[in-house]
Amino acid sequence: MDLETAGNRLGEWADLMARAQAALAQAQAAGAAKATGEEFSIVDANTITGAYMKAWAELMSDPIAVTEFAQNAWADWARAWRDAWLGEGGQGAADKRFRDRRWDADPVARGLRDSHLALERATDRFLKALPVGTKETLRVKFYTRQMLSALSPANFLALNPAARERFLETEGQSLIDGFRNLVEDLERGQGRLDINTNDPAAFEVGRDLATTPGKVIFQNSLMQLIHYAPMTETQKKRPLLIVPPWINKFYIFDLKPENSMVRYLLGQGHSVFLISWVNPTREHAGMSFEDYMRLGPLAALDAVEAATGEKKVDILGFCIGGILVTATAALLAARKDRRIATATTFATMVDFTDVGEIGVFIDRDRLKALRAHMQEKGYLENHHLQDMFSMIRENDLVWSFHVMNYLMGRKPPAFDLLYWNADSTRLPAAMLLWYLEKIYIENGLRKPGHLTLDGTPIDLGRIEVPFFVLATKEDHIAPWTSVYPTARLLGGEVTFVLGGSGHIAGVMNPPAGRPKYGYWRRDDYPESPAEWLAGAEHREGSWWPEWVAWLDAHSPGKTVPARVPGAGGLKPIEDAPGSYVRAK
Repeated sequence: MDLETAGNRLGEWADLMARAQAALAQAQAAGAAKATGEEFSIVDANTITGAYMKAWAELMSDPIAVTEFAQNAWADWARAWRDAWLGEGGQGAADKRFRDRRWDADPVARGLRDSHLALERATDRFLKALPVGTKETLRVKFYTRQMLSALSPANFLALNPAARERFLETEGQSLIDGFRNLVEDLERGQGRLDINTNDPAAFEVGRDLATTPGKVIFQNSLMQLIHYAPMTETQKKRPLLIVPPWINKFYIFDLKPENSMVRYLLGQGHSVFLISWVNPTREHAGMSFEDYMRLGPLAALDAVEAATGEKKVDILGFCIGGILVTATAALLAARKDRRIATATTFATMVDFTDVGEIGVFIDRDRLKALRAHMQEKGYLENHHLQDMFSMIRENDLVWSFHVMNYLMGRKPPAFDLLYWNADSTRLPAAMLLWYLEKIYIENGLRKPGHLTLDGTPIDLGRIEVPFFVLATKEDHIAPWTSVYPTARLLGGEVTFVLGGSGHIAGVMNPPAGRPKYGYWRRDDYPESPAEWLAGAEHREGSWWPEWVAWLDAHSPGKTVPARVPGAGGLKPIEDAPGSYVRAK
């Protein structure tokens, strides 16, 4: 490195240090406010402390087990280092954090890796002694894993052989680039570390994503309804209405053309309508779950009928949008309203008996804190849910980007799914508080008559329309074992399909290109999800054609001339994707 380059880098480092001091001052103030309870945080220090105190008492009640744990952990740790020096064993190939060949090439790096993995395994075995099924056990296991994940040698420049090698190859430039990425993330978060997971300049909604032609034909204070332009000369007589989640924006259904579910459905001859939710502000604070139902799917059903003249529709809901679809179907069943002909839900829980690790963050105490936090603003900021979902998959969604962005000094690649994931929305206070209390904590959706919507008690057992229920095997948000009970709760015909991969990739798994994940099918539904899976047939490729075939089997079979948006009873308001989806 010549003197001029060294001088430039020192000057750049000094500038970054000045920016970092200001950003860190904000971060310290925000951290102190969260620690003292002045500012809401999804992580509650008092709850965690209480969980560990209770767990410690449980574990220390058996000193022999504690001694055995310490002995076994030490023996495993020492064995890992011995094998590393002798070139034997090797335990990191299956772990994405350590797939780089340099972890095997260097005995020190290999020993660090394998001893850390040995500690993780030993800790997991030790914590299995805790009582099963309690909130305290769930929290202790979760936060212990968070700590161990943070201590991984992959996360430290001096210990990560790939990061060290890049530092030497770039003569230190990777360290400066990584520091710049860190400062920019701190500045963007204004007091919180907002880790960048995508290239924000790579995509633009309406230019690269959500580009399928269509028109907004209806709107109200909560949603715009998009009618997409046909791609076939004739279309199915019965329209299809899509209800996305309102935690994120609708274009998960219309990403790039090659993985757009909307385009796929249009190509199969469906007449597609889709709800685009508003990004709530203080003005929407009083909007309830019932408002989302009335102004969402119920208003959309009326609009679709006005646009097409059809009184029956197929309806699809994803995640919390699927919960809304299920609740709406139960309401219409109670009122003997037969406008829904078939219903489909993707990654949707209606039984919250076991919610997985999301249960770490939600109980009545946190609900009380959340209510106080939202009292002034009227909504929950989007980053709280982003942080929660990221912590559930911390190595994939936090530490992998820590390594890439800060240790390696690189920028995240352009990836449409991660761009969409970062483009989340706020949640209005009234809706969120009711949902968490009535549906999540009380598990009211699965209890006949427990919930009353728009003045009508609902019961999922009274839903008789055919239902297609998709779960995904590695879903960390809606565990498939908690989606499965839907097959036994609904009163009509149910088809349950288990897709591969997770909450997003397992759903957006188009048939074009190389088959990715496959799926499982079985036509009967024993009580145990494990029993169902043991007897299920695994099929290769995308499940999308299976779902379309199911829709066709429940279709009247008639076709109509392709419906042009705006040619029916509702006139266009603006071009798709509309203005609501662009609101920040």
